[in-house]
Amino acid sequence: MRVTQSVLDLNLLTALDVLIEESSVSRAAARLHLSEPAMSRTLGRIRKALGDPVLVRAGRTMVATPHALAIHGEVRAVVERARSVFLSGGQIDLATLTRTFTVLANDALVAALGPALLGRVAREAPGVRLRFLSESHADLPSLREGVADLELGIVDTRSPEVRVESLADERMLAAVRPGHPLLRGRVTARRFAAAEHLIASRRGRLEGPVDTALAELGLTRRVVGSVGTFAASLFVLRESDLVGLLTAHAVPLADALGLETFEIPLDLPALRFGMAWHPRHDADPAHAWLRSRARELLPVAAA
Repeated sequence: MRVTQSVLDLNLLTALDVLIEESSVSRAAARLHLSEPAMSRTLGRIRKALGDPVLVRAGRTMVATPHALAIHGEVRAVVERARSVFLSGGQIDLATLTRTFTVLANDALVAALGPALLGRVAREAPGVRLRFLSESHADLPSLREGVADLELGIVDTRSPEVRVESLADERMLAAVRPGHPLLRGRVTARRFAAAEHLIASRRGRLEGPVDTALAELGLTRRVVGSVGTFAASLFVLRESDLVGLLTAHAVPLADALGLETFEIPLDLPALRFGMAWHPRHDADPAHAWLRSRARELLPVAAA
């Protein structure tokens, strides 16, 4: 990260982190308990130190520059490490804690876990905000780069230094519209394979463990398409004769849309749900508190 002066103090780094995250001088000022003129002066100092405008006008809003986005992960990492150094003995006052945590999780898990986690956080640490991000179609090092603070769900990170903690096993179920032909009589592997299927895949995959299990029985299925999220797939299933898959914790979503769910007549491997974080957060008591709440609630959501 290039600077044009020898010293860039921690307050400027903290302000830079918040400015990039909020893309707004007024919102950044509110988060840091500063006046807007003071925040604007701070942004001016940051621009001079970095030799980059950091935020630029785009219509009625402001957006971060490419350079600001490129260094955001590094800035966040420095701020978090510094915060952990100055925290005394792992103690934290949740009542006065002001923090925004970015949590990476798919939409089905957010729908199942989000209400309880947001409620718990609001009661215990009213100054904490949770920002949920959807999983990307590409395998990005979001935890390493500081884009996300915590990942929840089926963790398949390829960053060797990332901490991964398994919390619960989950199973897959099938979902169809009410009155679907498969619901008439016992669902066998052959009948299941003969139906037309829809896959929910953030990477756009058209096959998965179901196809492997069917192949072991000498069967194949016809996958007619894929969508990026479980929520989108449920709406497609409701208006078609396609068969979809969802994890057991997403059953309330299917129930809310009037869909029918049933056991898949195949021997499928369990899905391991857990959480992951970068080791720079190990000594951060605020992050440890968030992990403890996710540790308590995730097995319930996956049950």
